[in-house]
Amino acid sequence: MSKSMTQIAERIRETREACELTQKETAEKLGIPLDIYVQYENADADIPISVLYDLSELFGIELTDLLTGTTPKLKNYCVVKNGEGVEIERYKGYKFQSLAFNFKNKKIEPLLVTIEPKENKNMSLVSHHGQEFNYVLEGKIKVILGDKEIELSEGDSIYFDPTIPHGQTAVNNTTAKFLTVILHENM
Repeated sequence: MSKSMTQIAERIRETREACELTQKETAEKLGIPLDIYVQYENADADIPISVLYDLSELFGIELTDLLTGTTPKLKNYCVVKNGEGVEIERYKGYKFQSLAFNFKNKKIEPLLVTIEPKENKNMSLVSHHGQEFNYVLEGKIKVILGDKEIELSEGDSIYFDPTIPHGQTAVNNTTAKFLTVILHENM
């Protein structure tokens, strides 16, 4: 596990305790098995971005609080220079960069996603509430959406219901970058 993920797991534990929730209560509220939640909190397993969103909602805090330990403060605008977004490595070869991490009370979450080329046959699909938009900036990606596989090239986009299990992978053995914008129902 990366140092960043270990720190995020620590913040999750500390925030849960501050909210006076047990691990069991938290797992139940998230709708996941207790043993999986304990793995997340102990940094023994990768935490899906959807779980991070659900945790921030459950705890009544911004996602940025969990990612960085700092509360967003900007309310009129937020500039994130190239390469300066807060990064999360979801699993090896797949990283998110928050493009509005310091904006308070966001309604949407824009993320730059970079997928390194690799064999990704065992990719875990995720699902979450809200709506999601992906726009390919570089390379090609394959979007797995339920039982469908959709290949997208630079300039292509997809808007979908993220309650359908989904995931993205790079194709043609090249790095791919795409913008994802997530709207959560309760944001």
